[in-house]
Amino acid sequence: MNSNNLILLLQQGFRISLGATASLVETLQDPQKRSETLSKLGSELGQLTQEWAEKGEITEQEARIYVDSLLRQQANQTTNATPATTDPSPATPNPAPATDVQLEIQELIAQIAAMRTELENLRSQDDRP
Repeated sequence: MNSNNLILLLQQGFRISLGATASLVETLQDPQKRSETLSKLGSELGQLTQEWAEKGEITEQEARIYVDSLLRQQANQTTNATPATTDPSPATPNPAPATDVQLEIQELIAQIAAMRTELENLRSQDDRP
């Protein structure tokens, strides 16, 4: 097997997993979508795999853009925090964006915890006779 094919296969698998996870999150949040997805899952697995791969690719691109913007923002703050010797007025770093990012991360962690709890509840309901 060619190494490029292996990389493409792994990337496709990653995107399918990412898309399936994004669909699962959407499904858990919307009861109507949940029943629609479950019925679709039984009949059209191949098509769903393709949809998940596409959704995973989009999610991957969005995540890359977000991470790149965070890295650029951090680099800009580092550059602003160390003023040049020729600049007579010292640059003051702006802590607000970092605080906003921390708040967003905390909110996302809380959402993930809530989804995990809901998923565990759904699993326990399925285990009941």
